[in-house]
Amino acid sequence: MTSPALDIALSYHRAWTGKDFEKAMTYVADDIVCHTPAGPLTGAEAFRGFMGPFTQILTGSTLLSAFGDETTALLMYDTATVPVASAPGAELLTVREGKIVELRIVFDRAPFDAAREAAAARASTRS
Repeated sequence: MTSPALDIALSYHRAWTGKDFEKAMTYVADDIVCHTPAGPLTGAEAFRGFMGPFTQILTGSTLLSAFGDETTALLMYDTATVPVASAPGAELLTVREGKIVELRIVFDRAPFDAAREAAAARASTRS
């Protein structure tokens, strides 16, 4: 079953996980407020700076579940990236007039922290 917000959320998700970040940005409002694990970001350019680099290391994604109503949608997915084979995440999106105006991203940072620590350990043993 689809809904207006879910349709936009799924289109956005398909675009960024399909390596078409520019298309994904067409679903994002200029004044988006994005709540990230590191804190809030305001505006499309700040959002681009946060999400763009992640899409460049993305190697795959599996949508696990999706729900929505007139104005909100919730997506849960698992991503694969260059440094991490499995990185689960979820997004709560608020949509108005066909654009994502608010996005709350929740993801497990532990796999990325472990990958950074392992890379640092390998680098220090080479020195």
